[in-house]
Amino acid sequence: MLELVTAGESHGPALVAIVTGLPAGLRLDCDAIDRDLRRRQEGYGRSPRQKLEKDQIEVLAGLRHGLTLGSPLALVIRNRDYANWAWGMSPWLPDGEPMGKGSEPVTLPRPGHADLAGALKFGHDDVRNALESASARQTAVHVAAGAVAKALLDEIGVFVAGIVVQIGSATREEGWRQATDEARAERDTLGGVVEVCADGVPPGLGSYTGKGDRLDTRLAAALMGIQAVKGVEIGDGFALAGKRGSDVHDEIEPGLRRATNRAGGIEGGITNGEPVVVRAAMKPLPTLMRPLRSIDLASGEPGEALVERSDVQAVEALAVVAEAAVAWELARAAKEKFGGDALVDFVAAHAGYLERIGWPRER
Repeated sequence: MLELVTAGESHGPALVAIVTGLPAGLRLDCDAIDRDLRRRQEGYGRSPRQKLEKDQIEVLAGLRHGLTLGSPLALVIRNRDYANWAWGMSPWLPDGEPMGKGSEPVTLPRPGHADLAGALKFGHDDVRNALESASARQTAVHVAAGAVAKALLDEIGVFVAGIVVQIGSATREEGWRQATDEARAERDTLGGVVEVCADGVPPGLGSYTGKGDRLDTRLAAALMGIQAVKGVEIGDGFALAGKRGSDVHDEIEPGLRRATNRAGGIEGGITNGEPVVVRAAMKPLPTLMRPLRSIDLASGEPGEALVERSDVQAVEALAVVAEAAVAWELARAAKEKFGGDALVDFVAAHAGYLERIGWPRER
């Protein structure tokens, strides 16, 4: 079973991921992983930090000459900005006087961020102890893990891609930059909607036997776990609630395929052979250059929330992060379904299953 554990702070030394359960013999492409990391950093409205950080993957274990070994895969992305935060984010208490970024405690939490809730939950006097781990910077290492998942899915003909659907209130590409420019001029932020589509997904991934086994449950959790995401829908989602059943359900045709895909490729928590389609809605980012009202946790006095370098909008980045999240969950479900300690066994089990159910590889 594929499992993923990540660690790292936004301005700490590095971001780390440990991937377990990969079959041996899977070829990974360093350039492909780095390409996805670059895609995450691109987009109109990103902060200056994206020019400072040049995210590149390092592999410390589980890979030899580009092939997985079947042992845990250890991934690292260094934070170049850590050089400016070396005292403030040092894992150990440094000698000498506090200096540089992060040396002053943060006591004014930002509305909309995990600052206040995290400080209260974990008993932190300095809100930075919460905000560093809750930061969307950690999505970088999730994108790296998603690139690994995409390599595994590619072996069985499954391809995953994320796109932007909406930025602010603009639903067309020509309006996205204008909306971003207007928000920037007013020192504000924007949210938006992204869509991820996975083609080539065979029927039978996931299960209806338990809530935690349903693939729609897992996809929703994976996308809701991305920072700033506040809503998820599968297929036509919320639009289906206002229609009649005769206008909603995808009728089954000869060959067991569908002419429509309003269910988004999942019925009863199981893939049905149609493309898996999911959307995620992102709220406007909570770090504003025009700070909102807050309370100083040290003095109890009213004040203005922390102002720190931030994006105007990161919807284009969300499309890449959501793509990685969906790929990871599909890869997990495929590994559960087809098993295999070696890649050849995983691929052979997939082929044997398609033959058993008579499912054509091409529509």
